[in-house]
Amino acid sequence: HPRASGDPRPQDPLPDPPTVRHWLDQLFGPPAPTADPTAPDWQRIACAMALRGQLALITGGPGTGKTYTVARLLALLFALHPAPETLRIALAAPTGKAAARLKQSIDQALGQLGAALPGVLDWALLANRLKEALTLHRLLGARPDTRALRHDARHPLDVDLLVVDEASMVHLEMMAALLAALPARARLVLLGDKDQLASVEAGAVLGDLCGQAERGQYDADSVAWIAACTGGVVPPALRHRPDTPLPALAQQTVMLRESRRFQGAIGELAKAVNAGDVRAADAVFRRRDPAVQRLALTEAQALPAVLGLALQGRADAPIGYALYLKELQQRPAPGDAAAHQAWVIRVVRAFERVRLLCALREGDWGVTGLNARIEAHLRSRGAIARHGEWYAGRPVMITRNDAALGVYNGDVGVALPGVEGGASLRVWLLEGEGQPPRSVMASRLAAIETAFAMTVHKSQGSEFEHVALVLPPHLNPVLTRELVYTGITRAKAAFTLVAPDPAVWAQALQRRTRRASGLPGLLLSGRR
Repeated sequence: HPRASGDPRPQDPLPDPPTVRHWLDQLFGPPAPTADPTAPDWQRIACAMALRGQLALITGGPGTGKTYTVARLLALLFALHPAPETLRIALAAPTGKAAARLKQSIDQALGQLGAALPGVLDWALLANRLKEALTLHRLLGARPDTRALRHDARHPLDVDLLVVDEASMVHLEMMAALLAALPARARLVLLGDKDQLASVEAGAVLGDLCGQAERGQYDADSVAWIAACTGGVVPPALRHRPDTPLPALAQQTVMLRESRRFQGAIGELAKAVNAGDVRAADAVFRRRDPAVQRLALTEAQALPAVLGLALQGRADAPIGYALYLKELQQRPAPGDAAAHQAWVIRVVRAFERVRLLCALREGDWGVTGLNARIEAHLRSRGAIARHGEWYAGRPVMITRNDAALGVYNGDVGVALPGVEGGASLRVWLLEGEGQPPRSVMASRLAAIETAFAMTVHKSQGSEFEHVALVLPPHLNPVLTRELVYTGITRAKAAFTLVAPDPAVWAQALQRRTRRASGLPGLLLSGRR
């Protein structure tokens, strides 16, 4: 890939394996007493393998600990760096929401490490090296009304280490621009779930790069390095056979294989869908686990049922928009700044607990139709007072970056009055844990859409307690295994499927997203 030129220095030598193992033992702690001491700990392995080159690919499903792992990788690189006070670290993601979640997760993990290991590292200095997590557009210096970027091969980023989360959402053109803007000796860590939906734009970059991740394919040098640094033994099935072709990026790729969050029915359903196993997926539904349900409805019944589901949830998962509507009615008296801020946080957090996800944008079964249906119902009940486009309580998603306003594609907020009350509305967005909400005048936002329902694509990088996935009654080209898997894995506590035609559900699981990016061919040919 293109790089900034002019740095003839050799690569830094590899650190001493016993030193690496010492730090990994500190950062990860001792294994569980019942654990096999030689079994592979893929989180430790990911950190060890990332030390061996400038590119590290860390993939895994929800709950496998990708950001947990990368926080420890940051601490490891900081500990091993000869001059850590000079280490330039950047964090980025495709959307503003994903960037904020990345920074929040890493800050939380490093805070826990600092509390558990006081004095082991200069944790304050490490925290100081972590700047605000940015969208890729902000990182590269996107300019309004042009495709030109401030950073490119001639004007590289001022960074030694770049971590990019939700890399499955990065399209081919953006990845090429990112690689071109990296300094010659910078290290790049890509995190993401290779099985999620790819970007709407060209390419399925992470999926292509991690296409062989399940098979491991670690060569003898990697197996020895893993053993020396972690004490783990790579299973024979994941070792490279010398008589077979070696995937180009196998030694830079680690797949995290154990989900600590998705152990129950949601995880089982996601696994079955990812394998395209319709029978196994249907068996999960038949168990009637409260975490996973499929509404058995006719086409005529389904849309009215979706309305009730959105507002009230279901009997064994009563998480719906009624919770945020209740908070909306608890508005404090004007002028009390502290009470107003607390109210804003309660409203937005309550709204963020649930989401309707759609495969389609248009029509009765799409985002536009369901949002209009919900708004009309709430207006008829007096829950909202809509007199035009805006109303107090309107949830909106930003659909275009606007650096001047500090809002970015994918940000979600709720329109509410300001602290002094009045008719003017501001869209309030939550920052990281413990941070005050920020707001933008609603009248200044041109690129927004109502967000009671959103597409599965737009939900990437987000998590909700209850997700209701609405599939249309007729097969559509967008209905694929990756779309269904991504929708399921947005749910933390409860998932509900609305699919009037079981045949559409079954066919979606059999269809894969196909992207002709040309990248797999380049990797196989060994071209750079």
